[in-house]
Amino acid sequence: MTVQAVVKPNTYFDSVSLMSLSTKANQIEGIEQAIIAMGTEMNKGVMRNVGLMTPEVEEAKTSDLIIVVNASTEELCESAFITINELFTKKNTSKGKSDVKYSTISSAAQNIPDANLAVIAVNGAYATREARKALENNLHVMLFSDNVSIEDEIELKTLAHEKGLLMMGPDCGTAIIGNVALCFANAVRKGSIGIVGASGTGSQEVSVRIHEFGGGISQMIGTGGRDLKEEIGGIMMLDGIKALQEDEATKVIVLISKPPAPSVEVKVLAQIKQSKKPVVVWFVGGDEEKVNQAGGHFAKMSKEAALKAVLLAGADESKLNKRALNLPLIEEVRTKLTPEQKYIRGLFSGGTLCDEAMHTAMEKFDNVYSNIQRDPEYRLIDRNVSQGHTFIDFGDDEFTQGKPHPMIDPSTRISRFVREAKDPSVGVIVMDFVLGFGAHEDPVGAMLPAIIEAKQDAEQEGRHLEIIGYVLGTELDPQNLEEQVDKLLAAGVTHASSSQNAGLLAREFVVKGE
Repeated sequence: MTVQAVVKPNTYFDSVSLMSLSTKANQIEGIEQAIIAMGTEMNKGVMRNVGLMTPEVEEAKTSDLIIVVNASTEELCESAFITINELFTKKNTSKGKSDVKYSTISSAAQNIPDANLAVIAVNGAYATREARKALENNLHVMLFSDNVSIEDEIELKTLAHEKGLLMMGPDCGTAIIGNVALCFANAVRKGSIGIVGASGTGSQEVSVRIHEFGGGISQMIGTGGRDLKEEIGGIMMLDGIKALQEDEATKVIVLISKPPAPSVEVKVLAQIKQSKKPVVVWFVGGDEEKVNQAGGHFAKMSKEAALKAVLLAGADESKLNKRALNLPLIEEVRTKLTPEQKYIRGLFSGGTLCDEAMHTAMEKFDNVYSNIQRDPEYRLIDRNVSQGHTFIDFGDDEFTQGKPHPMIDPSTRISRFVREAKDPSVGVIVMDFVLGFGAHEDPVGAMLPAIIEAKQDAEQEGRHLEIIGYVLGTELDPQNLEEQVDKLLAAGVTHASSSQNAGLLAREFVVKGE
């Protein structure tokens, strides 16, 4: 194999653009692997770990753009660089002649007086500086960037709170503000339900289920995944709740997160108690009694949260299709699995979708492991080696350092799927396929060849491999929801109608003796 690199000095591209370009580069015929990234120490570390380090890359500076290609011959590498350069050229010339580019946030704010929000997706080393500039220019901020320190997050959120601004993030990937979907979000109808979420895909899931039940979203405010930690204190969630309480278009509020730190939970519950609007709380694995005592409406799972929200907003329950579990299907699958096929493998691009399925399994099994388990005893020793029932969040930072998010580039998950499908102890593999703005144009299609081959191999070995697929999206999304579902069904995949049902089906398929 041949590894070649090109370093472009003082050439900056934001992380979202580089993720997209890396995905396209890895689809070039003849390429084993390609990485397009800024020359940060973190990105260099990733390249060392995967055997793509070269002397040129080692010398690159943080402000330099790095393109590394691994192929079987020098000719294929050189051809790939030509194609990659064309991708950059296409990106740079795709904008209309009337578009105006500003080199700083301050100049943009001065020249676009109606602008009130900045979306920031730069390397984490610069993210705090740019977010601070936006706040100082009285702009709300959605900070897509990660690798921002706790101390910087506290500083930014404190400044935003003092100025009466939203500081969504860092690592905030989903929001809907003023009926405009930002970053990873789905196309949903406008309505009277507001969401404050410390989870991107969790917020997406609830918004999509609300849409399916006939409701709509007024605002969807992301907080970033660390907001409810002890150190941060829930600053953004508390400010988000207040903003929705004051928003005339919002009639019902939904909160989404993993369980907060105890001291933060007290603050959130106090805010709920003061709310004049009904508040639905879906804290994955949370405490129902505490929420009820605060006057909130507890939801154990995602679809339940959406259902309670639309009912509180005035929906007629008798007209809602709740899509109950298919009990005959559960019995049918159980009879197909051998006694050796005991385990679930959850391979997810969405962290909260993974968490929801994992907690569903934990209700009946005591050997549930994950790379995102909060209990150290059940955290995977090696993320690449499954134990018992294993649930993997491929969107976690350990998988995305220097690589695109799996909602953009599913290659890492595909490789793991192929390996898990060969394990004779695996009975069920459950996966999510996330649609919406910013996501892969055909997530099911990208996985389909591996699914078909795995099904065929299992059949030849005389075993049944049960695959559950859940497509998170609406009929309004850029991708075609119906086509995505049809592709799964045609490949013999069991389609789950919601994240909640996907987790329940996976668990019930492998429960023995019930």
